[in-house]
Amino acid sequence: MLDVTRSLSGRRWVWRAAEDRVGLGIAQRLGLPEIVGRLLAARGVGPEAAADFLDPTLRALLPDPSVLADMDAAAARLSDAVRRGETVGVFGDYDVDGACSGAVMASFLRGLGCAVMPHVPDRMAEGYGPNLPALQGLVGRGASLIVCVDCGTAAHDVLAALAPAVDVLILDHHKSDGPPPRVAATVNPNRLDCSSGLGNLCAAAIAFLTVVATTRALRRAGFFAARPEPDLMALLDLVALATVCDVMPLTGLNRALVTQGLKVMGKRGRPGIAALMDVALVRDRPSAMTLGFALGPRINAAGRISEADLGLRLLLSDDPVEARGLAATLDTVNRQRQQVEQSMLEDAMQAAGAQAASGHAALLVWGHDWHPGVVGIVAGRIKERFNRPACVAAVADGVGKGSGRSVPGLDLGSAVIAARQAGILKTGGGHAMAAGFSLPEDRMADFHILLRERLAAAAHLPAVADLSVEGTVAVAGCTVDLATQIARLAPFGPGNEEPMLVLPRARVVRADRVGKEANTIRAFVEGEGGDGRLKAMLFRAKDGPLADALLSRGGAPLHLAGHLRAEEWNGTITAGFVVADAASV
Repeated sequence: MLDVTRSLSGRRWVWRAAEDRVGLGIAQRLGLPEIVGRLLAARGVGPEAAADFLDPTLRALLPDPSVLADMDAAAARLSDAVRRGETVGVFGDYDVDGACSGAVMASFLRGLGCAVMPHVPDRMAEGYGPNLPALQGLVGRGASLIVCVDCGTAAHDVLAALAPAVDVLILDHHKSDGPPPRVAATVNPNRLDCSSGLGNLCAAAIAFLTVVATTRALRRAGFFAARPEPDLMALLDLVALATVCDVMPLTGLNRALVTQGLKVMGKRGRPGIAALMDVALVRDRPSAMTLGFALGPRINAAGRISEADLGLRLLLSDDPVEARGLAATLDTVNRQRQQVEQSMLEDAMQAAGAQAASGHAALLVWGHDWHPGVVGIVAGRIKERFNRPACVAAVADGVGKGSGRSVPGLDLGSAVIAARQAGILKTGGGHAMAAGFSLPEDRMADFHILLRERLAAAAHLPAVADLSVEGTVAVAGCTVDLATQIARLAPFGPGNEEPMLVLPRARVVRADRVGKEANTIRAFVEGEGGDGRLKAMLFRAKDGPLADALLSRGGAPLHLAGHLRAEEWNGTITAGFVVADAASV
């Protein structure tokens, strides 16, 4: 694209294909700028579906929950628990999806009169997934039903040992490699015999569909004859947070769940999320970026290096004072997590770089003094740096506990399951983009060989991911109206990336470093011939060719790639450009 084979950040720019006639048809039908029609067409949206894409609603996109295998059985058992006023144990996970799905179930059941006992396993002491001592503890405290959220699909032995004592429901989304455990119901769109087509939902979304089905069952039983039905829409802020932070594709139903969930979150009705937005200094209306970069890391931090249930306690808190204290604690823990992460990142990156230089399709690195709570974050950093699936493990007492992240199109979860089936791993599972595992240290080489074989297609990926560009726009054409129309394609994320546009032959007329650590560059650019002026920002602006080019006043014109956004400040909306890359003309 524009003959850019190597940009200032080392990337090739390529066009993202779109059917121009379809885009023009969408633009004409809905009265949109032609470029916005092309952006919709590039996302596979046709004229008939464009209106629902721009205004995604649950009315149009929510399926009948009964399409999920075992859903009717799960709803019937939960309905019985509500009508009998049973005590329910909710066993979750220590990440954002686990906290949110646990909060969905606990909030719903408590609101209908059940006593709920949540349990989030300690990452270090208990590990991932159901464990017998914790489950027996819930039974000992009176639980007659246990609901496992964001876990349980692979816990056959543990749940079999528990089976005589209590009914168990599983609400999960992780990949299955065989029949589900022998429990009352396993609702998981990724179990082998589920034909729902909903495999891209996170656990919190599965929990939400379950409460929809349970409410329907209760309605049919006459439970709401003398009491109001629960406000299920109020749970969507939790579903949106989990969907974004678990890196689910923002298409179809997920798009509607996140869009509507952001509206709920914007009302600040949940004290825990409102307090977390305050400590994260979120002043504007929340967006998918708010969830992924401001709220999610703080909730995840507790499960990584602190008290595993802090996030769930925050989400369930209805006391603003308590919520503020929990949010402040999570903010502090997140700063500690950043320090721990930085301490091991350099060594991990160096080891991964050596493997990448040797041509390995998948990267696996490990260390004896690394913290197991941040291996997933480091794996994500390595994946971004080398454009390869990456796994990172912390080794202690001869056992490595790790996490991996993948690139689009390569299913890491299936590879990890295959390694477990081959006897290489002690435990392992996940989904296409992320997975967790444990193994003896002396099997690391075997695991690496299997990963390289199963993910061999990654060897053909460029060392730095191509930049997919969707259109060009003149500086003078970067109006508030165009930026506002592009914003209608939000929420942005996997499956619906924010449009990448190029300002061709733009010239920087003024630039300086701003911010507390001078890590942001603010520039003002003009179009060719001085046509128009636009503010441009480069974040995380470390020293290097890209930063140098923007700071070179009066330098040669540049092709600037980035995102056109409508920015609001003190009630005034302006157009701004966030720079992602640049190339010499």
